[in-house]
Amino acid sequence: MVRQRTASKSRKLPALFSLLGAGLITGASDDDPSGIATYSQAGAQFGYQLAWTMLFTYPLMVVIQDISARIGRVTGHGIAGNLREHYPNWLLQGIVLLLLMANTLNIGADLGAMAEATKLLLPRISAWVSVVLFGALCTFAAVFLSHERYVSVLKWLTLSLLSYVAILGVIDVPWAEVVRSAVLPRWSPYSGFWLMVVAILGTTISPYLFFWQAGQEVEDTKAHAQRVPLKQAPAQAPSALKRIRLDTLIGMGYSNFVGLAIVISTGATLQRAGIQQIDTASQAAQALRPLAGDFAFALFALGIVGTGLLSVPVLAGSAAYAVGEARRWPVGLSRRPLQAKAFYGTIAAATLLGAALNIADVSAMKALVWAAVLNGIVAAPVMALLVLMGTSSKLMGSFTISRRALYLGWLATAVMVVATAGWAISALGSS
Repeated sequence: MVRQRTASKSRKLPALFSLLGAGLITGASDDDPSGIATYSQAGAQFGYQLAWTMLFTYPLMVVIQDISARIGRVTGHGIAGNLREHYPNWLLQGIVLLLLMANTLNIGADLGAMAEATKLLLPRISAWVSVVLFGALCTFAAVFLSHERYVSVLKWLTLSLLSYVAILGVIDVPWAEVVRSAVLPRWSPYSGFWLMVVAILGTTISPYLFFWQAGQEVEDTKAHAQRVPLKQAPAQAPSALKRIRLDTLIGMGYSNFVGLAIVISTGATLQRAGIQQIDTASQAAQALRPLAGDFAFALFALGIVGTGLLSVPVLAGSAAYAVGEARRWPVGLSRRPLQAKAFYGTIAAATLLGAALNIADVSAMKALVWAAVLNGIVAAPVMALLVLMGTSSKLMGSFTISRRALYLGWLATAVMVVATAGWAISALGSS
């Protein structure tokens, strides 16, 4: 009987993993190297005091990403495609331009962080060589792998984030204190505390995630002949929307669980040792080495590389979806390169321009500052538009979002206005 139960559970886990896709990849890519730096700084400066933010942001992330995915699956068009059809052209073009600029800067910063982490592990490899190799690898995979194989690779890369969970197993963590901080927020009048709160909120909900997940739901209808936009096949709605909800719940939960693990691990090591200033993810890895040992250091550094290999393609891909739909190009990773030359060209250009920022010795921190500012300009308007699109029967037919999703969507938008404004002001002030 015990063996039968064990076998049943082992079969369910692969079956669940096969159901996951856009939501899991989107959530995991949110923990990119710049996000890792933010969570590390939160743990180093405040210990476990900000653990509650991971719980607070979870429902906000879920509702916005669920609306994004729902729009793509119902209409058969991504966010930019729907903006093109239903909103002023100046609004569409402005959002797409800012998204492209922000994503390119973020790609550059992430590639730089990956190169720094690689140099920590393999000191003889030059940083610029790593930047070029990682940029070329991400571009090659996007252009030449089949859509099914590419998505499979990205899904497996999400497992690299478990390295940050594994670190918790090799350090001493006061779990009672962590639980109290997570469920009983402790406030502080210190301005730095509130700047870190808005930084965490701003880094967990980013515009590129909206465009990517919506685009992947559209890809799903193209890659599988039996799946069509729900407006054309309402009978498919129950299973499709249930899958989207499960995928998004797990993906965003995974994202915040990993973020929480980073806050806890740096709080239990760096903050205890009096190290309170961490500017980059690689600095966190370096600081961790003498405190937690070589194994924890290696896990942290490898995690930076793994999540970078995941986030860079998502950043470049989301930019290509937005630009391509705005320009009415053939778009989609399910298309062959010659069928969507401009789309794949945008992926390559965004990735290679990001790599060039590092070769030109542009500061990764300054790139992240400007990416944060641009994301702040784009995020709140796009979130407001997502809620409006989700409630439009003209656009969504009978699949408009629920009243609960409507209220949470507006709450998430309001929180993002405050978070991104505070983060942009603080980032510009410290640059």
